[in-house]
Amino acid sequence: MDGILLLNLRLHRSSDGGDMLNIPLSILDLASVGAEETIGESFAGCVELARLAERTGYQRVWYAEHHGIGSIASAATSVLIAHVAAHTRTIRLGAGGIMLPNHSPLVIAEQFGTLAELHPGRIDLGLGRAPGGDGRTAHALRRDPAASERFPSDVVELQGLLSDESPVPGVRAIPGRGTHVPLYILGSSLFGAQLAAALGLPYGFASHFAPQALHSAIRIYRERFQPSAVLDKPYVIAGVNVIAADSEEEARSQFEIMRRVRVRSLHGRSDIPLTDDEVEAILRSPQGALIDQMTTYMALGTPDQVVAWLEEFQHQTGADELITVHHAESVKHRLKSVELLAEAAGMMG
Repeated sequence: MDGILLLNLRLHRSSDGGDMLNIPLSILDLASVGAEETIGESFAGCVELARLAERTGYQRVWYAEHHGIGSIASAATSVLIAHVAAHTRTIRLGAGGIMLPNHSPLVIAEQFGTLAELHPGRIDLGLGRAPGGDGRTAHALRRDPAASERFPSDVVELQGLLSDESPVPGVRAIPGRGTHVPLYILGSSLFGAQLAAALGLPYGFASHFAPQALHSAIRIYRERFQPSAVLDKPYVIAGVNVIAADSEEEARSQFEIMRRVRVRSLHGRSDIPLTDDEVEAILRSPQGALIDQMTTYMALGTPDQVVAWLEEFQHQTGADELITVHHAESVKHRLKSVELLAEAAGMMG
């Protein structure tokens, strides 16, 4: 576990001896459903978390389009954003992301145009090209097998539909047209980096679950970036896992719970839940090693340890913003992690 905590990175403090992070911090809220929680309680927790993020100085809160995962309740992403936005006042909210090949650009333009009109200046739209679920889920979504190949052109079409002039003759996104909802390209491979660079859009890398290509993707994005009407220089958002707790022992305990939740989510079936012994066997197997690899970039421990880790991660990646994924067994513990990090990072004034 020490390797997961330290990642062989040099822990340090800022030159003045303080703990303040000089980089925006945001949150990817997975709308997690704890073992003892209902989906309704998870949604109530999303509202609490966004309100807390608003009070404590986080840049934005995003929600991801995941389908068919029992521990994640953010499948209807735009609906969840609308609910949380109605219960907050200033914080930016958005999708991190919408899996665009599951939808037509016009539908997404209308959905996020509606959100932008209801909550001006607060809505982001991150876009990915994965299904957001397994093959059976993709089929149930009526996803066209060739849809991923159209992702670049669909992004351009969507951007146009949100602009002042529609790219499709005779078709207007109402709501949507003229809202200029900011787009972000999200990815876990070099493809997204190249597309974001070519379109001159900000780029978010999913290093919180797919760490392998992080440094290569960031390098390619920066090298190939073409300035655009919306962005004159590269802007990188990197995902990091966070478990901040009052003690290192408590943080490690939350991490062990998270590992088992992931096993059940990725390898279990809703009709035949895995037993505890089966979960332990998977964790000891090569499949378990792959699950642990997903959390390579994990800031875990006391608030000071987490801040030191994030400082070093930002130093090594040069990221312009970090989007943190707070893992815990319950809404209560997730809120605690969010608040502890904000305090330790000097975000609360």
